[in-house]
Amino acid sequence: MDLQELVPLFRQLALQAGAQIMQVYARPDFEVRAKGDASPVTEADMAADAVISAGLRAAFPQMPLITEEQAASHGLTAHSFFIVDPLDGTREFVQRRGDFTVNIAYVQDGVPVCGVVYAPARSRLFYTRPDGTAVEETGPFGPEPGPVRPLRVSTPDNAALMVVASKSHRDQATDDYIARYGVRDMTSAGSSLKFCLVASGEADLYPRLGRTMEWDTAAGHAVLRGAGGQVVRFEDHQPLTYGKPGWANPFFIAFAPGVVLK
Repeated sequence: MDLQELVPLFRQLALQAGAQIMQVYARPDFEVRAKGDASPVTEADMAADAVISAGLRAAFPQMPLITEEQAASHGLTAHSFFIVDPLDGTREFVQRRGDFTVNIAYVQDGVPVCGVVYAPARSRLFYTRPDGTAVEETGPFGPEPGPVRPLRVSTPDNAALMVVASKSHRDQATDDYIARYGVRDMTSAGSSLKFCLVASGEADLYPRLGRTMEWDTAAGHAVLRGAGGQVVRFEDHQPLTYGKPGWANPFFIAFAPGVVLK
């Protein structure tokens, strides 16, 4: 896979999908349906998915594409593939909280090596470059990439960690786990923005003791990996990998190296 070609395509498709999402978001109301697993879906999810899927399939027709909104893709198996959540944080979208993202990633042999996370309502755009490093592009976002700032994880102080947790899925188990650490402050964020906050040094630790799917995490994981961060399984602290049967993740911890995991 030529990452020199892939990175600008991911960026372009994320911006196009974000524009579709914001058109729906700007309306006074929009339809919200429940999927089979009771999670919400809107026309914005579907419009963004159509843009991204068409662009990826036109450019790389042989590469398997796994996307949340196309159930037929969930039966595929692959070691290297594209994986997409066209609107991550639909609950934040429906409640107009702004913490929703477009997630596009390329996984190679189980490792997310390239990804883009775009939060259109927050005007934040994070992605990996062809050399594997991660950046945040500063807007306004045009057809060509604008100025970027390199992303690098923090050097954490284990007596005073900054922790980010889910805005919509916070639970007692998560709070109990966080209580094991010396915490300076906590913040909440929706969607894959939590990975990006660790990548940018705005947080040190993001534990997730709840259900996620690979399309929820791959793009943010790629950005964090490009900034020097790590994502490990909760139960044994081994690297979180991709291409698992059913595309479901175990509980995990995303963190800046230097955090002493409990």
